Amino acid sequence: MKKLPKGIIVLGLVSFFTDLSSEMIYPLLPIFLSSVIGASALALGLIEGIAESTASLFKVVSGIWTDKTNRRKPFVITGYGISGLARPLIALAAGWPFVLLMRFIDRVGKGLRTSPRDALVADITEPGQRGAAFGLHRSMDHAGAVVGPLVSAALIGIAALSMRQVFLLAAIPAVIVMYILAFKLHEPANKTSLPPRPANFQSHWTDLGGSYKLFLAAVLVFTLGNSTDAFLILRMSHAGVPASWIAVLWSAHHVIKMICTYSGGRLSDGLGARKMIVSGWIVYALVYIAFAMANSPAAVIAIFLFYGVYFGMTEPSEKSLVVELVPAKLRGSAFGYYHFVVGLGALPASLIFGLIWHQFGAQAAFFTGAGLALAAAMILLLSTFAAPGAEELEIVPIDKIAEQTPVPEPPRTGKSTG
Repeated sequence: MKKLPKGIIVLGLVSFFTDLSSEMIYPLLPIFLSSVIGASALALGLIEGIAESTASLFKVVSGIWTDKTNRRKPFVITGYGISGLARPLIALAAGWPFVLLMRFIDRVGKGLRTSPRDALVADITEPGQRGAAFGLHRSMDHAGAVVGPLVSAALIGIAALSMRQVFLLAAIPAVIVMYILAFKLHEPANKTSLPPRPANFQSHWTDLGGSYKLFLAAVLVFTLGNSTDAFLILRMSHAGVPASWIAVLWSAHHVIKMICTYSGGRLSDGLGARKMIVSGWIVYALVYIAFAMANSPAAVIAIFLFYGVYFGMTEPSEKSLVVELVPAKLRGSAFGYYHFVVGLGALPASLIFGLIWHQFGAQAAFFTGAGLALAAAMILLLSTFAAPGAEELEIVPIDKIAEQTPVPEPPRTGKSTG
């Protein structure tokens, strides 16, 4: 395989330091809200619900906007800059409304950067290496998620710092991110030289084509069964896994995701993105079936660690398939709608799972999630996808072709008059 462009490494480092900064704060945020500023569980739910909904909406807006302007870097820098500024300011909160405001601003930043960043990954890579590119990017993202909580634990447990001090120190990796983006990230010249395109939401959605929309339908069905991983932690707890082990297992889970995401991305370039997604969704279904059936601590721990394989098979492959199914000029919009559908499905997914668990038990909830994953895999497996632009081609019958083809004149015979 051809060597990945330098820009992929740059964006990978940006994601690593961003997640390092984020994960220094967010694992501590529920404790900070409840024990330091006295917020309720309802306030926490409101904060996170508004934050994630905001991110989903802005991913669509930034995706369409980046295609209209033919620029990626300004959105990426602005998005990371807004988030990097807002996150550490949570340390100054005297009440939960201020935390809500900072989380809202942070998620605006995430929404502004995500779709243009994914489109930029596609812009700077060639067709045979996009799975590896997305895989490496997600792998470095997961690496930051491993390191961030460990840094926080060391600062609180060894350096004896307060949570507010840790939050403020999360600004350091955010500053590193801005330096990398400003001086190391470059857009392809052929992108920035194109003129801006007038467009709107409706025209972008129409131009994306039926194959892409069919893929989004499958993603939505799967996402409705993809509830928060907090339920997996709860399942491990009910099976007798000690609370002291949960943090260690969570870190190990991110290590497995980091390794598998890079490997899975490279594998998708050879086997095909759709095959990898279908296989990953089937693995997810098997994991949920196993969670429904297992009872011993050893079994649920093994299943939880194996769960990381699913992320490696699907995260880079889904983004690669997005690129395959849409024209290059609409990549930002396509990633925007993709992220929006994932966010849209995630909102009710955990509610549905929790209601089924409450009414019918954990087994029924996990079986439901597995069933939705298998249904999504079948939709994707049985779908017929057209290449970008193929749906716009006019199919002309062969007899019409014959009618439209001019008949050549017979060659002249005799002497030339000239």
